[in-house]
Amino acid sequence: MTEPRLLAILGPTASGKSALAVAVAQRLHQPAEIVSTDSMQIYRGMDIGTATPTLDEQGGVPHHLFNVWDPSHAVSVAEFQQAARAAIVDIGQRHAVPVVVGGSGLYVSAVLDDLRFPGTDPVVRARLEAELESGGVEAMHARLLAVDPVAAQAILPTNGRRIVRALEVIELTGEPFVATLPDPVGVFPAVRIGLEVPRDELDARIEQRVDRMWDAGFVDEVRSLGAAGLANTPTASRALGYQQVLAALSGECSEAQARQDTIDATRKFARRQQRWFRRDKRITWISYSSASAVDEVLAAWGSDTDT
Repeated sequence: MTEPRLLAILGPTASGKSALAVAVAQRLHQPAEIVSTDSMQIYRGMDIGTATPTLDEQGGVPHHLFNVWDPSHAVSVAEFQQAARAAIVDIGQRHAVPVVVGGSGLYVSAVLDDLRFPGTDPVVRARLEAELESGGVEAMHARLLAVDPVAAQAILPTNGRRIVRALEVIELTGEPFVATLPDPVGVFPAVRIGLEVPRDELDARIEQRVDRMWDAGFVDEVRSLGAAGLANTPTASRALGYQQVLAALSGECSEAQARQDTIDATRKFARRQQRWFRRDKRITWISYSSASAVDEVLAAWGSDTDT
C-alpha cells in the first residue's frame, strides 16, 4: 500500500498552527483533513486549557484526534502513535490530504518518524516508581536530563509517569528514549513547515492565550473536571494550566498565582518545543506573522517531493 503524502505544520504553543492549518486546508486543490498530535487535546472535556479548536475555528475542515479518550485513561505515546497513523492512512485512502498539526515534539516524531517503543518490565517499572515516590519528580527529571537530554526536553518536568517510562526504556535497551539520529527516517512522505516566532513575541502571545483561557471560564472547566476526579489521573492532571488551577482549587496557592504559574510553565514548555523542532533539518521555517504564510505553505506543498 502506498503511504499518503502529508503536510505537517509544526511549532510551539501559541504560534498559530491550528489557524494556519485550517486556512491551508481550505485552499488546497483537493480535500484535506487535520490530524492533531497534541498530547492533551486527545482528552475529553479539556477544551479551554488545551485550545481545542471550536467548530467555528475548524472552518468546516474535518479534525481527528480531538476529544478521544476520557482523562482517566493514561494514553501512552505508542497508543497515540497507532491511532494517529491509522487516521492518516484512512484520510489518504479517501484521497484527501492529511494535515498534521503539532507542538508536542515526542508525539510528532512518534507519528511521523520510525520511532519504536519497547515493552515494559514490571520489576524495573516498580523500582522506578518507588524511586519517584521517595525522591520526587524533580530529582527523577534531573536524572533523565543527565542520561538523555533530548527526552528530558520533550517531557514536562512534572510528568512523573512519562519520566519513569523514559528511564525504564533507557535501562531496558541501553539506548536513548528518543532516537537522536541526524537523519531520522520518516514513515510517510511529508512536507514539514515550522512556524518561527521571536521569543519576546511568543512570550506575549502565551500571556494573551492564558488571559483568554481565564476569560473563557478555564477555572470552571478545571473545577468541573476536578469534581470528576481529574486530580487522580496520571497524565491529564499534569497538563499545563490544569495542574496549576488544581493547586489553587485545593488551597495550595491563589488563583492569581496559578495564572502566573501557568504562564511561566507554558513559556518554559515553548522553549523546549522550539529546541526540539530546531533539530529537524527537514522543516522549512516561515514567520508566524507572515501575511503570505498560506501561500508559502501551498508553494512548499506544490514543489516538495521529500520523503
